[in-house]
Amino acid sequence: MTRIYTRSGDEGDTSLIGGTRVPKSHRRVEAYGTVDELNSAIGFALTQMGDGASAERLARTQHDLFAIGASLATPPEGGGRRETPAPPAARVPEMEVWIDEATAEVEPLREFILPGGSPGAAALHVARTVCRRAERAVVALQSDEPVDPEVVRYLNRLSDLLFTLARLENRRAGAPDVVWRKDA
Repeated sequence: MTRIYTRSGDEGDTSLIGGTRVPKSHRRVEAYGTVDELNSAIGFALTQMGDGASAERLARTQHDLFAIGASLATPPEGGGRRETPAPPAARVPEMEVWIDEATAEVEPLREFILPGGSPGAAALHVARTVCRRAERAVVALQSDEPVDPEVVRYLNRLSDLLFTLARLENRRAGAPDVVWRKDA
């Protein structure tokens, strides 16, 4: 039987891919940990959404995010091995098509939208905010160490996709977007 626990992190450090040990507070760990959290938020959103193209597309992004997490968990010096896939740069233009398709189905955006509406849309908005935090964590890491620029580009586009899919999810659920009112 293989144990899930190793006890190797009990002192507050962890191993990157290749074996380099760093504190769990390291920017690299924060970046890939937040990408993992984003993947979980998308997984939860999928449980709140209807089936269809949006769900299938988001399921693909979960695999992308796993590859991005592995890339972020690999230090620039490689640490002795590099068996992780490259960040999925080809997905960015594909996400732009998905955004355009979803945008064509919703009312034009004329006001600021608050998170909410249907359960699926609300969950997608949570995933969007986690995506923005992941993007900030990667940019912070980028100020210290080299990071594949496709990772930031991917996360930026994914947050746009999550916002647009939240609006589409509301439309399909028959729930209005929650509009911000400055006098509320």
